[in-house]
Amino acid sequence: MSQTEMIMPKMGESVAEATILKWLKNEGDQVNVDEPVLEIATDKVDSEIPSPVTGILVKKFFEEGQVVQVGKVIAIIGSEAGAEISKSPAVVETEKPIAKSLEAAPVLPPISLVTEEKVTGNRFYSPLIRNIAKQENISMQVLESISGSGENGRLTKKDLLQFLENKGRTQATPQREDYQKDNISIPSPSGNIEILEMDRMRKLIAEHMVMSKHTSPHVTSFVEADVTNLVQWRNQIKDTFEQREKEKITFTPIFIEAVALAIKDFPMINISVDGSRIIIKKDINIGMATALPSGNLIVPVIKQADRMNLLGLTKSVNQLAEKARNNKLSPDDIQGGTFTITNVGTFGNVMGTPIINQPQVAILATGVIRKKPAVIETPSGDFIGIRSMMFLSLSYDHRVVDGSLGGSFLRRIADYLENFDINRKM
Repeated sequence: MSQTEMIMPKMGESVAEATILKWLKNEGDQVNVDEPVLEIATDKVDSEIPSPVTGILVKKFFEEGQVVQVGKVIAIIGSEAGAEISKSPAVVETEKPIAKSLEAAPVLPPISLVTEEKVTGNRFYSPLIRNIAKQENISMQVLESISGSGENGRLTKKDLLQFLENKGRTQATPQREDYQKDNISIPSPSGNIEILEMDRMRKLIAEHMVMSKHTSPHVTSFVEADVTNLVQWRNQIKDTFEQREKEKITFTPIFIEAVALAIKDFPMINISVDGSRIIIKKDINIGMATALPSGNLIVPVIKQADRMNLLGLTKSVNQLAEKARNNKLSPDDIQGGTFTITNVGTFGNVMGTPIINQPQVAILATGVIRKKPAVIETPSGDFIGIRSMMFLSLSYDHRVVDGSLGGSFLRRIADYLENFDINRKM
């Protein structure tokens, strides 16, 4: 009997596991090629996993709510209803996906901990867990002592971050027992309040932000840019552009173009860190933070942004923004980013101090564009004029990006925006 093993695919850079949200098919059901079989969730996106072949769903190896490692066998698809499993159920313990698997990704190599202790026992630690433990100088002995909420007591990212949070609280309030002895109670929320439980995506975003702060020492630099030419150019062409292309042109693709140009000038911004190694990314993939209908944020990615002209960037930005608004983003739409832009000006904010989108090392925030008086220097003398001004802020990982590189890169972005050609053809 012909059988195909469905493998948990890799759903994004640094993603080592996914949670099964819902099985769309039951054992014994007919499935067609590319028909969704189950829904999964990672810390980046929810997605449907399609069948790689037409056949019968013979066996499911995991239940809804379970966390599954990338590369694990999650189901068997047989060629006919009577097909029996020729592989032992122990196949779910396999670490290497077979050639027939759906978009199978190799299991990430283990990342060594700070200590020289070896992994003992049968407990599995994902690469993400090992990396956090390394960054936080958590020994293997301490790691083994943390209770895990995953399958068979597996330690999850949530467990480890909760441990770190509780550890910080304990260190910050060493006299808690004394408070209790002195009959001083710590008050619970009271009064005219409403308590809301975070939704799953908000919890994942929160964990990702905490992890980023734990991983990278953040520094933020600011510049103010005169974008008068840019604003005037957009005002001149936006109506004809919309009539011709049937879509709007915003400032976002122009910002992305300036960032891509600046990255080519300063390639050491386009990197990630793996222990003591610096990984230089040759592709310039710019993520843009986008609001979802739920109010949460997601970061779709413009791939190889430096190879697109402004028209191509505009269409890509609009397409991804539309997909985000309609919850139609695919896993590929949000993975592979090497640098991120967030537009705090959308909310009328002058500037912001954004948190780095790991494993990247820098993120740009663009503030609101406002008209204000400014000194204009000319060969015949200086004068005061009304100009369109905005603040740009860059948060960067001070482990590998120092003030000279971060400041120079940010200034270069501003230069590209200030020198925008007002006569540019679109």
